[in-house]
Amino acid sequence: MATLLEDIKKQSDWTVKAFKSDGIELDYSIGSLLEIDRFIQKYTKDGRPIKGGRLSKNLGGIVFSISAYTGETLIKNVPNSKWITNDNDPQGEINIAVELEDGTTCWPGQRIIKRIQNGLEDGIYPYGHNLTEKTLNEKFDKSFWEIEKEVKPIEPKKPWWKF
Repeated sequence: MATLLEDIKKQSDWTVKAFKSDGIELDYSIGSLLEIDRFIQKYTKDGRPIKGGRLSKNLGGIVFSISAYTGETLIKNVPNSKWITNDNDPQGEINIAVELEDGTTCWPGQRIIKRIQNGLEDGIYPYGHNLTEKTLNEKFDKSFWEIEKEVKPIEPKKPWWKF
């Protein structure tokens, strides 16, 4: 049985491949977290997955995979950051945490759930930007928050489970 840390690495890579199958490039930059927000915006409505959308089946697994990607993105952008996992926690996939160099601890899994439930007010990109702002000194990209909030789902190029 794999450890949470092993699963995190595997599922983060899976997320990159899954998004790529829809023509979306994830590159572990903080800016790529905008794509996570766009994805969640397209496939949720009123705090729930839309029927027939990417999140309508295997929600828990997809949330874990996107959480793994989000945490890996933070770790790759903030030196001396690390995963904090507990393989004995029955809700370990939700409670995975990242400890940043300055001692700040964040929980990507819980944040992805809040993003689905609460919409843009719990955006993943602003979350990642705030956590890395001192390290990266990147300008905040407001473009996503200026577009229409109602977006149509993209048509998948091939099923995610067939790579």
